[in-house]
Amino acid sequence: MSEGTDSSPCPSPAPSAPFPLTTTAFDEELARLAKAIAHPARIAILRILKTRRTCVCGEIVEELPLAQSTVSQHLKVLKEAGLIRGHIEGPRVCYCVEPAKLDRMKLLFHDL
Repeated sequence: MSEGTDSSPCPSPAPSAPFPLTTTAFDEELARLAKAIAHPARIAILRILKTRRTCVCGEIVEELPLAQSTVSQHLKVLKEAGLIRGHIEGPRVCYCVEPAKLDRMKLLFHDL
């Protein structure tokens, strides 16, 4: 496994949203997060990113038996769900896990 080529940490984590007050809001949030991780490649990407402070997309592609375009699509789904963050550094996009959102997902699943 290659190490991230960028040594800077990801940006500060986004603040966590308050816990939903209604069952409907709880169910909708949990369903959105569950859908985002409902593919083995996305789970693998989360595992890869969890082990690093930063990661560029090319390194993720090296770890998975998937095409660059497929990995990019999976990264997009995870980013839209708020489970990962990405920031541009020169010609690269560095991705990292969003710890607050990952913790939130764990809490939602636990409270199910």
